[in-house]
Amino acid sequence: MPTVALRERRSRLTRRRALAGVIAVSVALLLAVVVANLGSDPPVVETLPSVAAADPAFAATLEAQLGTPVVAGNRAALLLNGDEIFPAKLAAIRAARTSITYAEYFWAAGDVAQAIADALAERCRAGVAVRILLDGAGTLAMPREQLDTLLTAGCQVRTFRPLSDWSVRRDNNRNHRRVLVVDGRLGLTGGSGVSEKWTGDGRRDEHWRDTDLRLEGPAVRWLQAAFAENWRETTHEILGGPAYFPPTPPAMGDTRLQIVRSSPTAGGYAVYTMLLLAMASARRSILVTNPYFVLDDRMLDTLVGAARHGVRVVLLAPGKIDHALVRSAGRGDFGRLLRAGVEIFEYQAALLHSKTLVVDGVWATVGSTNLDNRSFALNDELNVAIYDAPLARRLEQAFDADLRYARRLEYAAWQRRGLKTRLLEALSLPFRDVL
Repeated sequence: MPTVALRERRSRLTRRRALAGVIAVSVALLLAVVVANLGSDPPVVETLPSVAAADPAFAATLEAQLGTPVVAGNRAALLLNGDEIFPAKLAAIRAARTSITYAEYFWAAGDVAQAIADALAERCRAGVAVRILLDGAGTLAMPREQLDTLLTAGCQVRTFRPLSDWSVRRDNNRNHRRVLVVDGRLGLTGGSGVSEKWTGDGRRDEHWRDTDLRLEGPAVRWLQAAFAENWRETTHEILGGPAYFPPTPPAMGDTRLQIVRSSPTAGGYAVYTMLLLAMASARRSILVTNPYFVLDDRMLDTLVGAARHGVRVVLLAPGKIDHALVRSAGRGDFGRLLRAGVEIFEYQAALLHSKTLVVDGVWATVGSTNLDNRSFALNDELNVAIYDAPLARRLEQAFDADLRYARRLEYAAWQRRGLKTRLLEALSLPFRDVL
């Protein structure tokens, strides 16, 4: 083939690919706008109460506003990364005697997934009632062999809002909660999923940094209630009886906990309200770890206002991320935060997936909620609010340890970000409400 003809052919191919790329981006933007219009926003909040996190009225305020009690008599243990999360999860499953309820957003192939599937299947064969709820989007990568292992053993496995229903509005609302309850008495929850990427110590590439909680005591009943809510929607079965809700759960410790769940499709925005009230309650410090910072104006105003009133506000964001568009959408707001005196660090050791908030060293929360509209107004989410200074300080220590693996972002460096970065920030704007 002549050289000129070959060049023309390559040129036409390049133009076609470029056009296809433009079309793909345009279609994606259009779909994002359409889907965003099918979503919703958290309720508008114009004024917030002046009540400090250390004030006894703070717990009473959150009880009233969130519609869920602060429960005493619990024991709570912090689980950092897969090295602590998966052994605790497997031990809990293997100890089950009457029931296991397990809602999981993400499940992918790997040794840890196989170990969990085998442990659940063994309990099914032993006569334990096992109910497993898998999100229809997040668990698409679950191997068929592991699903068959569970079904063959007699486990009840259901899918929350299967994508095959072809409903854009319904498919856009996922169950992002992570809930494992054993015998109605022991619970685990947080931000982790079932995948090899959650294994390890959170300090190496390909092994994510995350935080979960192990709970014992009366508050577990409310964790079970969150599972029962999603199970009822999916199966039309109402769970009840002592296997799932022991009538008199014993006190196991002196930690006060509040299980806070959001279901935006049912009009529930409790987690958003909790986070906003907690940020407004700070008098000394706000320490936030989250993989996604796509804050609305009210939450931005609250953090900026706190920093300007002398509160130390520190955000730990990912330096590496699995969704670059989300990073671009949030990073565009960093300038305003930095100018107000907010400290921003970007975690470098691994992908940061932990979702925690500590206020004044006396109150904290751990859960599944990202700081974006998808978590606030689209997904079902669950967080544990912790009214316990020792555990809050433990989370502060974990936060400080993470900062040693993070790079501080300065305002001057943020201002110097390149044209490509600014362009991505602009392109992300139509996606903000669905990220």
